[in-house]
Amino acid sequence: MVNLTINGKAVSVKEGTTILEAAKTIGETIPTLCYLKEVNAIGACRVCVVEVEGTDRCVTACNNFVEEGMVVYTNSRKVRTTRKTNVKLILSQHDYKCGTCIRSGNCALQSIANELNISEMPYDSILEKDNWDKTFPLIRDAQKCIKCMRCVQVCDNIQGMHIWDVVNTGSRTTVNVRANKNIAETACTLCGQCVSNCPVGALTERDDVGIVLDAIENEDIITVVQIAPAVRTAWGEDFGMSKEYATAQRLVAGLRRIGFDYIFDTTFAADMTIMEEGSEFLERLPEIKESGLPMFTSCCPGWVKFVKSEFPEMAGRLSTAKSPQQMFGAITKSYYAEKLGVDPEKIFCVSIMPCLAKKDECTWDGGKDVDAVLTTREVERMFKAFFIKPEELDEDEFDNPLGEGTGAGVIFGATGGVMEAALRSAYYLVTGNNPDADAFQSVRGLEGWKEASFDLNGTTVNVAVASGLGNTRRLVNAIKKGEVHYDFVEIMSCPGGCINGGGQPYKEDAVMVEERRHVLYGLDKRDNLRFSHENPSVKLCYEEYFEKPLSHRAHEILHVK
Repeated sequence: MVNLTINGKAVSVKEGTTILEAAKTIGETIPTLCYLKEVNAIGACRVCVVEVEGTDRCVTACNNFVEEGMVVYTNSRKVRTTRKTNVKLILSQHDYKCGTCIRSGNCALQSIANELNISEMPYDSILEKDNWDKTFPLIRDAQKCIKCMRCVQVCDNIQGMHIWDVVNTGSRTTVNVRANKNIAETACTLCGQCVSNCPVGALTERDDVGIVLDAIENEDIITVVQIAPAVRTAWGEDFGMSKEYATAQRLVAGLRRIGFDYIFDTTFAADMTIMEEGSEFLERLPEIKESGLPMFTSCCPGWVKFVKSEFPEMAGRLSTAKSPQQMFGAITKSYYAEKLGVDPEKIFCVSIMPCLAKKDECTWDGGKDVDAVLTTREVERMFKAFFIKPEELDEDEFDNPLGEGTGAGVIFGATGGVMEAALRSAYYLVTGNNPDADAFQSVRGLEGWKEASFDLNGTTVNVAVASGLGNTRRLVNAIKKGEVHYDFVEIMSCPGGCINGGGQPYKEDAVMVEERRHVLYGLDKRDNLRFSHENPSVKLCYEEYFEKPLSHRAHEILHVK
């Protein structure tokens, strides 16, 4: 153990502990800006500086380690002066017009500037200029970038995509797309992890609220909105609402007040996806066993884009089933339009998703199925624009028949959830009996790469689940090399799955991701229906329109080539 003193308090911590972590053990706060635990500890912002006796200059706490007998001051006059100067220098290269910033009130730099009582700027403002494609789902505002390197480190070290980099030299040094490419020319999967971890408003999603409100206010258009499973775990966070109070039903009530005509649950489409994808897996299983190559899930557009660009030879192993988002849109503009007796062209289908990649996915078919996608954050901003106070809303139910889902559909939002839901129904389709609903919970958890084996009526099925593109690359390479053999593989591009999607509310740490995961499994546990094949609305949909999974009509509408 290493013994030191921080602000006059004796501290004993393990060797290799940073000053920042040592201070946390005794409740001492050291502000940080660029620091991202286990990802970015380069001291770029120099906001976490502290004074160490015996040294002339302040040192960064995030990447300097404790030493025996060290005496540290985290808030001395020298520290305060240095820290304040450093933040002013950052502000001099940052567009700090907070009143028009999407992150105002939820910005790390703004908070630190307020805490340090910075009320005037002695330095001239020098702002970077950049031409960005504003049609791309991910938007970068160069004038707000503070060169903290978080986006670079997350993309390199967690996702392994290497989209961002330090570019230019000297005073022109900044962070931008690697090799100064146009973002659309890169292999960016739009996982949005760079957006989630940007401490300011330099990286955001393209705002599509305007086109949605235009549709709502057009009397000739029927607006249909779907809410993804992961959204219900997080939509109330920025409003300070508890997980128990921020129910999907209160979200429904708020959306009705905004003016949507019909509000449905994507868990219905998730159950439909399981019926199609699970049936497809059983149909392909003999070929899978013979070839030694698995079938991959196709729910995550970030993963689909990744495999097509990075491993195109494996793209044929994807399930042909559309994602729940696209399947919902397809059903809305076919089956539901017929039930309403309206021209599908009059229906404007909106998705509320935890994801930036969904904004891209809905364009893959020319916008035929889904017309617009809003992130969880965009919905929160829409609520604020309508002066809706969610804590005062009564609960309201989803519309039917596309508003009924099961626990199996709900857990789609967490890594391993698609696999578990599929196995529940695959077991039933093979045996005619339901398994224990929790029989496949070994695929749960936030580990980046999990594997398991299950007996399916005498056939051993080997499965794997991966989340995060860095883990995905390792898994796919291992499959290609013959180091592992799986029959069915679920991939989510965001670490932890959709609950940690790039369109979710900004989080402080991984604890919030774990909380969101528990919400989904808690809803599943309490649901009277925990199997996709038992969803009465799904049964009705097949009876009235699709006949059965993998029927000719199902292939035409619910699958891709």
